[in-house]
Amino acid sequence: MKKTLIIIGSILLLIIISFTIYWNLPIDVTRKSDIEFGNKIIQNIETYQKNKGRLPQNDDWKTLEKLGFKMEDLGVSPVYTTDDKSYELTYVDGFDGPYLIWNSQERKWTIDFPKIYK
Repeated sequence: MKKTLIIIGSILLLIIISFTIYWNLPIDVTRKSDIEFGNKIIQNIETYQKNKGRLPQNDDWKTLEKLGFKMEDLGVSPVYTTDDKSYELTYVDGFDGPYLIWNSQERKWTIDFPKIYK
């Protein structure tokens, strides 16, 4: 009986330690595939901006799809927002933030709340 309690306690402790380690890993590790996909879209947006002299509009679905965005029932993924001077890519993972965000002014991936609103 005592041996069983030690094993169960050890397993629970291992799960808690593993979760704590994962939670504290950098976003480059925990969100690697989202960041890689987002970086491809960023390159496409930058090329579009150089060629056209402007950023794509929030509701230009055909252009956003050509730039690599995934079309979903509620729009595109990641969410693209622009104020015509800068843009953000936001991975919305639920109702409440913070979210994984790329802001073209900060030029880095962060876990934050959107700064550009539609």
